[in-house]
Amino acid sequence: MATSETVSSGTQTPPQLPHHKVKIKKVGQRACNEKNAKGKFCGGHLKRWFYMADVLEQECGDVEKAWGPNAEVYRCEHCKTLYLPNSDDVRMNVAGEGQISVFGLTLPPKEGK
Repeated sequence: MATSETVSSGTQTPPQLPHHKVKIKKVGQRACNEKNAKGKFCGGHLKRWFYMADVLEQECGDVEKAWGPNAEVYRCEHCKTLYLPNSDDVRMNVAGEGQISVFGLTLPPKEGK
């Protein structure tokens, strides 16, 4: 898989790595949905994982071999499950799209002194 590709949603299962469990994020998913031995959800936050800077991953090397040095990969902060991005997920600011001012003010740019 190339580093800029995203995985499409559906019934596809991503290829599993020898030392990592791999899943595909659902649209808008921000928390881990992996179940533990008792059947409870992990619920850990999914954070962008820069695996090239991770010393333990450099010893293993599975992720770099599978997806290259700059792939977009998310990892659960608790159970360490890896998540690949979903191609159906719209990329936008976490704070939201924002809105146009209702006041209609247009300010001129500041002049340098």
